[in-house]
Amino acid sequence: MFAEETRNRLSAAGVVPVVVINDAANAVPLAHALLAGGVKVIELTLRTAAGLDAIKAIASEVPDMLVGAGTVLSPEQVREVKAAGAAFAVAPGTNRTILAAAQEVDLPFAPGVMTPSDIETALSMDCRMLKFFPAESAGGVTHLKAMAAPYGHLGVKFMPTGGIKAAQLADYLAVPTVAAVGGSWLATGAQIDAGQWDTITAQSAAAMEIVNAAQD
Repeated sequence: MFAEETRNRLSAAGVVPVVVINDAANAVPLAHALLAGGVKVIELTLRTAAGLDAIKAIASEVPDMLVGAGTVLSPEQVREVKAAGAAFAVAPGTNRTILAAAQEVDLPFAPGVMTPSDIETALSMDCRMLKFFPAESAGGVTHLKAMAAPYGHLGVKFMPTGGIKAAQLADYLAVPTVAAVGGSWLATGAQIDAGQWDTITAQSAAAMEIVNAAQD
């Protein structure tokens, strides 16, 4: 369900900022700030009214940024983010109805998982890229390793997200089944609202140093 090109770009990126944006006018400057630090993927959540317009803006104006939609919770939102130009979408849980809608419109989708049963439900819908959420409160790297072990031979990859900070990034990237790590620390809501683009670029560059060291 996840196109190989999109899957490869996520894996190459290593880290995905999970962003809650309040003003769509900040979307393009944010994307440029992240790119300046070497971050080439972003997940824009639909937790605010500005989310959809922010996706549209980045998809149309910043082609070098792979933009995904987060917190996609209904078939209608699946169709909306696809029309807005999202290259992929993720959700906090695994919902067969939403996954079916994503398949209908050919939208790469990573459902959220926290248990083996979640993984098997996702696999039954032909999903191989999964969002491990909420990563830290669910048991972190230790839990992910144990949960993923029976499915590694099936080509399943994970994007752990939820409570992860820069200090844990290297530990997650060391797990062979991790494609990329999602985190809100790369661009916080307060930093975006204040237009602190240099700070976001510096945080992105620091994260990419860790990613590049892990991928060497």
